[in-house]
Amino acid sequence: MAKKDERVVETRVGRISLSEDSILQFPRGLIGFMGHREFTLIQLREDSPFLVLQSLSDPKLGLLVADPYTFMTEYEVVMGEADRRLLCIEGREQASILVTVTIPQGMPERTTLNLSGPIVVNNIARIGVQIPQTDSRYPVHYTPGMAPPKKGKG
Repeated sequence: MAKKDERVVETRVGRISLSEDSILQFPRGLIGFMGHREFTLIQLREDSPFLVLQSLSDPKLGLLVADPYTFMTEYEVVMGEADRRLLCIEGREQASILVTVTIPQGMPERTTLNLSGPIVVNNIARIGVQIPQTDSRYPVHYTPGMAPPKKGKG
C-alpha cells in the first residue's frame, strides 16, 4: 500500500510506487502525446545512461530518454522567452536536458539520439517542456560514438 505522499502506478517496467515530488508536469504534453501531462523518470539500471520518461496516465507510454551530454559535449538548446517563463527557469543550472533515444531491436549499434526535440525539465518546479529546434544546427538523429555533430548554418 502506498504512503500518503506516494502514488502507485503501472508502467512499462511494472508497478512502481513513487513520491509525489517525483512527478513531472508537462503543461503542453509532448509532441505526438499532447493529452499526456504527468510523467515520471524511471532509472532502468544504476549504471545506465538511459531513463524512461513514463506517462502516469498510460502504462504503455514510456519514452526512452538520456542526457545528451553523456554522449556529446557540444549541444545547445535554443529556448525562447515564452518557454523560459513556462518552465520558471532563471538559470541553466535549474534545468536538465533530455533527448529521446531510439535503439533498434537487435541492433544497439544503430542507437540514435533525437537532437531536434529536446525535453527541458525544471528540476526544482518539476515542470517539463519539449522544445523543437528549428534552426538545423544539429542533425535530427545523432549516433553516439560517431564524430560529434557539426553545427550547421544558423
